[in-house]
Amino acid sequence: MRNRATWLHSIIASGMLLAASTGIMASAAQAQTGYTATTGFGTFYKPFQADSPWNSRPVNPFLGTYQLRKPLLNPDWIPSISDGAYSVGVFMARASDGPMTIYGKPGTAGVGDPDTGQYHDITIPRWPDNVVPATGEDGHAEVVDTVTGVIHSFYQLTNKNGRWTATMYAWTRLEGRGFGDPAHWSQGARSAGAPPTAGLIRLHELNDNKPHYEHALAISLPAHTLSNGITRASYVYPATTADTNAWLNTGKIPLGTRLMLPASFDTSTLSTAALRKIANTLKLYGAYVVDRNYDTAFSLYVEKGANFNIMPNGQWNTRVVSDLDRIRAGMREVLGADSWLDGNGAPKGGPGGKGLLSMRGDWLLPGTSTPSGAKYDTWMQAVKFPNTARKITTVNYSNGISKVAGSNPAARTPMRFSAVTAGGAMIRLQLWKGYSLAYDSGYLANGSEVKFEWPTGAPAALSVRLLAESGVNTASHARGVLEPQ
Repeated sequence: MRNRATWLHSIIASGMLLAASTGIMASAAQAQTGYTATTGFGTFYKPFQADSPWNSRPVNPFLGTYQLRKPLLNPDWIPSISDGAYSVGVFMARASDGPMTIYGKPGTAGVGDPDTGQYHDITIPRWPDNVVPATGEDGHAEVVDTVTGVIHSFYQLTNKNGRWTATMYAWTRLEGRGFGDPAHWSQGARSAGAPPTAGLIRLHELNDNKPHYEHALAISLPAHTLSNGITRASYVYPATTADTNAWLNTGKIPLGTRLMLPASFDTSTLSTAALRKIANTLKLYGAYVVDRNYDTAFSLYVEKGANFNIMPNGQWNTRVVSDLDRIRAGMREVLGADSWLDGNGAPKGGPGGKGLLSMRGDWLLPGTSTPSGAKYDTWMQAVKFPNTARKITTVNYSNGISKVAGSNPAARTPMRFSAVTAGGAMIRLQLWKGYSLAYDSGYLANGSEVKFEWPTGAPAALSVRLLAESGVNTASHARGVLEPQ
């Protein structure tokens, strides 16, 4: 259950309209043969890259000892596996679908956008006519644009008399990781920064005659099982965020934790095929903790419209209740593994998605508080310049290194800063210790990179300054990528 009560508390309202960007465009021909394919990764039917956290699995995992807790206030409540009010529908947008503007809730300045840090209306380039949000308080819905390969993720989406409104919007790529990264830290409407598409049991998977689902599942836990960010981190890799009131939690499991059943768990004794398939998945891939629920030992999510019921014939079944509690009692936190395999069964390297530098924030004329005309574009993850006859030089003083806990580099870490630009634009990184310049990359053109060691000193003492220059007589944009070597 996403809680963003204070998450944008310091943001100035903006009337910015998000329009289609060349940064996410692809040809319709590519989309219909790529993103709608029924095989391969990074598609509507099998989202995210093969080595994403969702599609990878551990070999000989090491498990912890902490047990998921039963409900505190409602002892008769059983774990939830359903396509009900708190699940999500996944809707395919095609090239023939028209645009739709999503507005903020009454009394707000627009839809909350954690990536830009602003409230504004959102115009989605393609919007299918069958979108129906979940009926629960979270009101999740996922629109997958098969032209651009972008998943548009909404929180508290509603339609009243043809006018769509939402509380929050985020996006991620079909061929991405399915979690945020330090630079683009919120990529979906789950509390952990993941889209609700990730880890969802999809309609086309329910009756595919396979013994397990071929990806990790998404799981939510109650506040009395989740950690609070004080005595233990409220989230861990690959999660990039947590609820703003995580301090209310009283348990020990952070968001981003992978939970698994041990190899010794006997799935053959479970009473139904549906439970056996889920338990087999929890033994092989596990489930990532992505959200908080209310007093339910655990919840797993099935795509809306499945008419899924864990009870055979919809009748209360005490064996199923017992089986669900066995699964609860058996799941444990994954602390490590001998190795990892990607979705193709190939050895998986180290964690990806470590870019640390966001382009968000105010882009000003140097030495002033005057806007320069350059704007941050979330879909391009870049600073975007208009077509101009005179070069624009702009600076971002507000930018810090990642919001993601634990991602700041240690002193003397070998780093790489590289430029991704178009239209003749250039990008520059400066690191300052107070009024002293600790590092300056100089201006870099597209494809250029520099290597350096991260300066010594406390992370809080370092400030980041980004500078960019536009091209001339053409639209241009610039992005800097900062990552460990």
